Amino acid sequence: MPIHFSAFHPDWKMLDKPPTPAATLSRARRIAMKNGVQYAYTGNVHDPEGGSTWCHNCGTKLIGRDWYILSDWHLSDDGCCKSCGTQCAGIFEGAPGNWGARRLPVRLKEYSQI
Repeated sequence: MPIHFSAFHPDWKMLDKPPTPAATLSRARRIAMKNGVQYAYTGNVHDPEGGSTWCHNCGTKLIGRDWYILSDWHLSDDGCCKSCGTQCAGIFEGAPGNWGARRLPVRLKEYSQI
């Protein structure tokens, strides 16, 4: 099961609180992974390492992410690591989509078979 550590950003009525430092999220991610969480991520901060998906068996970067930009895609059509063949948890397309740096809506009802 993935876990996401997301940064707080002061906005609207909570301008008196500081943003979460990126180092805090990175530390939380390292602690989670040290304790057996295979898919831990940082969010709402610039952190290509913490936002990417890594093979829990061989350490290959499976999906490289920097915000909404995909930089790497090393999964087979059936969601396995191309380096060692280990199955990555999740449902994947054969190739990455072209998401770009903009947000797109996700309609969960389209994935009701999950």
